[in-house]
Amino acid sequence: MMVTLTVNGTSHTVDVAPDMPLLWVLRDILDLKGTKFGCGVAQCGACTVHLNGSVTRSCVLPASAVEGAEVRTVEGLSPDASHALQRAWEELDVPQCGYCQAGQLMSAAALLERTPRPTDADIDAAMNGNLCRCATYLRIRAAIHQAAGSAADPAGGGRGAGAGAASSLTNGRGEEVAR
Repeated sequence: MMVTLTVNGTSHTVDVAPDMPLLWVLRDILDLKGTKFGCGVAQCGACTVHLNGSVTRSCVLPASAVEGAEVRTVEGLSPDASHALQRAWEELDVPQCGYCQAGQLMSAAALLERTPRPTDADIDAAMNGNLCRCATYLRIRAAIHQAAGSAADPAGGGRGAGAGAASSLTNGRGEEVAR
């Protein structure tokens, strides 16, 4: 099946099986390796991309559903890692193993596009479903605040995660994680 889609601003026409997940179109056909395979059932967030501006898990989305779509991957945030989130991720040493980080960045980018000054609660809700086996959730939250230019969370006690926020943080399953 021929599928035409725009990825990171460039139009591509690919000949793939209609049930091939978008993840494999990106990685194997278009050679964009930033998007990762995690669980294969849309539960971990490692495969997160933006589809027509919405956060989407690419591991379960068939190629037949992306005809004419606009897709943005982590490679599309910036060509030189200058996106505010990428800089904050690096400055705060967010990644440990780094495997989940592309999905984390894409969920965070979508959040900041719709909520430029997110609260801790906004961040927790937007990042819910993005699992990090290294448990860098507090650094992820701090990096999102830094990228937003909002070190303070007015709804969460006045201090961002990087400055010792009093609010709790949940993992991708809604369970509170230890500090």
